[in-house]
Amino acid sequence: MGDNLRVGRYFTCVPNAQQAIESLTGSEMYFCVLPLAHPRARREYDGKTERNEPFTRSDLTLPSNVWASNVVGALSPWINLDSKKHKVRTDSEKAVKQEIAWAQHISCPAVIAPTPQRSCLNYARCIYEQFSGYGNTAIYVHMPMVWPDDPEQLDDPWETWNTIRMLCEHHPSLSVALEVTGDLPSQETISQWGCEPVRLLIIPTSIFLTNQSGFPVLSKKHQAVLRTFFDHHVEVCISGRPRHDGDMLVYTQYLSHLHATRPGLSESERFEQPYWDFLQVPLQPLADNLESQTYEVFEKDPVKYVNYEEAVLLALKDMQAAHPQTAPYIVMVVGAGRGPLVRASLRASERCGIPIFCYALDKNPNAVVTLRNMRITEGWLDKVEVVHSDMRDFQPKEKADILVSELLGSFGDNELSPECLDGAQRFLHAERGVSIPVAYTSWIAPISSSKLHQEVKAYNDVKHFETTYVVKMHRHKVLSAAQETWTFEHPNHQVPIDNTRQSTHRFQVARSSCLHGFAGYFDALLYGDVHISIYPETFSTGMFSWFPLFFPIRNPMYVPEGSEIVLHLSRCVADKKVWYEWAVSEPSVGPVNNVNGRSFSIGM
Repeated sequence: MGDNLRVGRYFTCVPNAQQAIESLTGSEMYFCVLPLAHPRARREYDGKTERNEPFTRSDLTLPSNVWASNVVGALSPWINLDSKKHKVRTDSEKAVKQEIAWAQHISCPAVIAPTPQRSCLNYARCIYEQFSGYGNTAIYVHMPMVWPDDPEQLDDPWETWNTIRMLCEHHPSLSVALEVTGDLPSQETISQWGCEPVRLLIIPTSIFLTNQSGFPVLSKKHQAVLRTFFDHHVEVCISGRPRHDGDMLVYTQYLSHLHATRPGLSESERFEQPYWDFLQVPLQPLADNLESQTYEVFEKDPVKYVNYEEAVLLALKDMQAAHPQTAPYIVMVVGAGRGPLVRASLRASERCGIPIFCYALDKNPNAVVTLRNMRITEGWLDKVEVVHSDMRDFQPKEKADILVSELLGSFGDNELSPECLDGAQRFLHAERGVSIPVAYTSWIAPISSSKLHQEVKAYNDVKHFETTYVVKMHRHKVLSAAQETWTFEHPNHQVPIDNTRQSTHRFQVARSSCLHGFAGYFDALLYGDVHISIYPETFSTGMFSWFPLFFPIRNPMYVPEGSEIVLHLSRCVADKKVWYEWAVSEPSVGPVNNVNGRSFSIGM
C-alpha cells in the first residue's frame, strides 16, 4: 500500500551493542530496543554501583547517528516507583533520572518506561518530572493489553494508562508502547487503544502459532488487532527468543506480509488520507472568495453532483405534473462557483425532457469569469445567464421555480446556509417554489481522540480550543451514538425568522473512556427521497466533499463506565456574525467555550 512497516527487536540483555545493531540487517529490521543500564547494575545510590563499575556502556559504543535513529532505550525493569518500600521507591526515582539523563546525552529519541503498577501516582509524578528537564526525549509507557495476573480481565490496563496520562496533563511527549498479549481484551477496549498515542507495538514471540509449514503465524484475532494499528502507522517490536527455525527473520517476514496484504484503500479513502486528523478551519465563503484549487477539489466528488442531478430531475417532474407549462422553468443556482450545479441541472433537464432556463449566480468575480467562459464554450448562451452578485442583494426580473445551492458546511449550517437562503428565498416563487436542499439536520457525538487534542493543544492558547475544525477523523473513537441537534428547512416561512438554536444532549457511555470533544455531522434532504449525508448512519458512500466538524474541549474528561456525558450547544446570531458556544456539565463541569464568539465566528 505504498508504506513500509518498521520492525524492530526488543533486547533485554546486550553484551555487545554493535553486534546487536549489525544483527538487525540480517533480520530485515530497522531499529532495536536496548537497555540503558546493565541488568545487574542495580544502584543503591551510596555513591557507587554494587560492583563499583560504570552503570552502563560508553556512548562511544555506537556512532551518534545510530543512537539517534536506530535505538530506543529501555529503563531498568527493576524500577518500581510505587513500591511500598521507601528505599526501593527512592532508588527507582534516582535511576529514572539517571537513565533518562543518559538517554538525552546519547540523543536517544525515546525511552520505554517499565510497566507501572495499577496504583501509579508516584510513577506518573516521576515521569512528568522528567519532561521539565529532558523534554526532547519521548517516554513510552510499557502497557500490556491484559494484565498478566488477571486472566478474568477484571482490571483494565487502559485505566492505569489514562491515570498516568491525565496526571501528566496529556503531555505531548508521553506515549504508549503497547504489548500485544496472548489473551486479548474486548473489541471495545482494542478500539479505545486505537485512539490513544500508541507509538510502538511489542509482540512477544510466545504468542505466535506454527503453521503446517513450520513458520510462525498469528491467530486471526491477533491479525485483526495488528491491522487496526497498521492503519495508524505504528512501529512494531518483536520481543523474546526465536521459537521457530530461521531466527528472527521469519517473524519480520511474516509481519511484513501481514502488513502488505491488508485491504487497500478505496478511491475516496485515498483522497482523504492526506487529511487524516489534520485540522482545517472551516471555510468562510461569505467573507472570502474561494480559490480555483478549492473549487477543483470539491468538483471531484463522485457522489454529490450525481445526487443533486437526481434531486433536480425529481423536482422538475413534480413541477411539471403540478404546474404544467410549455415555457422553460426557471432554475437559479446560487453560489454557482465554477458551474458543477449548473451542469447537473442542465443534465437533469435533458434527461427528463423538461426545458429550463438557468441563472448562475456568484459573488466571487473570479468564479464569474469561469462561468462566462463556460457559457460560451459549452453552448449555454440560450440556456444560462451568469450573474455577478451576492444572493442577498440580487434583484431578479423573474421568480425562480427551483433554487439550487450547495452552501452546506460540515455541520450543515456552519457556513451560513440558513442566512444565505433566507435572503435568497425572496426571489423564489411564493406558491410553487422549491429549494434544493429542502432541509438539513445537524448531528453531534462525543469522541475520544488523543491525536486531535494534541493537535489543538500545540497552539498553546485558549483561542484554538474555542475554534471548530473540519477534520477527517482517523485515530478516534465515538463514545456514544450521535444525536440530532436541530433542523433548518427551506423556504423558511417563520415570521420573524430566527436562526438561533439551542440543544442539550445526554450521551450514555458503555465503557470507561476519555472525552476530548465532539464530532458534528449533517444529513441533508435535497428533494424527494434524495439525501447527501456525512452522518454515519446515513453516510453517502464515496462522498468526500465534507469531513466532520470537531468541537474540542480544553480539558479532557475521564468518563467512567456507565456514566453520562451532558453537552449544551448553542448557535448564536448577531448582526454581522454567527458562532457556536458549547459546554459540558457531566461527568464534570467545564467552561462555556467561545462566549460571544470571542475566539471564532462566521462573518456575514
